[in-house]
Amino acid sequence: MTGEPGLEVLPEGCIAHAISLTSPRDACCSSAVSTVFQSAAASDAVWNSFLPSDLESILARADRPVGFSSKRELFFRLCDKPILLDGGKMIFSLDRSSGAKCFMLSARELAITWADSDPYWRWVPEPDSRFSEVAELLSVCWLEIRGHFKSKMLSSKTTYAVYLIFKLSDRADGLGHPLQEASVELGTKSSASVVCLQPSDMSAHMHARRSRVWFRRGLRWRRRVLTVHESQEADEEAKEAAGRVPQSRDDGWMEIELGEFYNNGEEDEEVAISLLEVKGGHWKIGLIIEGIEMRPKK
Repeated sequence: MTGEPGLEVLPEGCIAHAISLTSPRDACCSSAVSTVFQSAAASDAVWNSFLPSDLESILARADRPVGFSSKRELFFRLCDKPILLDGGKMIFSLDRSSGAKCFMLSARELAITWADSDPYWRWVPEPDSRFSEVAELLSVCWLEIRGHFKSKMLSSKTTYAVYLIFKLSDRADGLGHPLQEASVELGTKSSASVVCLQPSDMSAHMHARRSRVWFRRGLRWRRRVLTVHESQEADEEAKEAAGRVPQSRDDGWMEIELGEFYNNGEEDEEVAISLLEVKGGHWKIGLIIEGIEMRPKK
């Protein structure tokens, strides 16, 4: 007894249209169903639906031409090999699972207080960076980094997470305490949090607070044990710092999430991003900034 006809009897165009209504991940999985599905899933009609509608204008801003032989090849080319735009000011790529647009602003596109003033910051080439130069913090007691981006450039109906992409030099110090304040705003909505760029510095600070405190009596320095209230304050700082700490990336850099926002795509609003530590007055050194990245939140 023969089985009933399957979907394979449908015209390839119909199958391709059905696959185009799914996701890039589903399209790849459907290729394993049959040779008919494999052919349909590889068609330009399918992969063109996963590419941004404004991709042509984006590619026109690329620093170098982007070659491809099919829309599928173009999709994965943009997933695996991000491209520089606007003379190296930003990086563009696609999210592999959804096809949503991802952008990274270079450090040069950020507003970094005293970034062009010696001896506070300096601009240096970095072999591991895709940009021509990065910002290296030499010595400041006022850390203020801000970035701005137009929401219309991003994918609509998408929740984005914002990350600072950075490294710490061998002499990095003062970046764990006090904690930094991060904020991401879109229109009237905002996401605020505290982050810790250098957990090892925070750990050293917590250890010092929990053990003994130096104080001066006359001409001599003495030590005393923390009071119960001071110990509780140290515990609260440690809990606060545990929220967001750096994570290693495959490209040799680190990232820390600054916040998130939902882009409905209906209006062209400004995404305002900030990372601040302006209250403690502590000197900070050794922060190397590549840029700020926006990508779909997993």
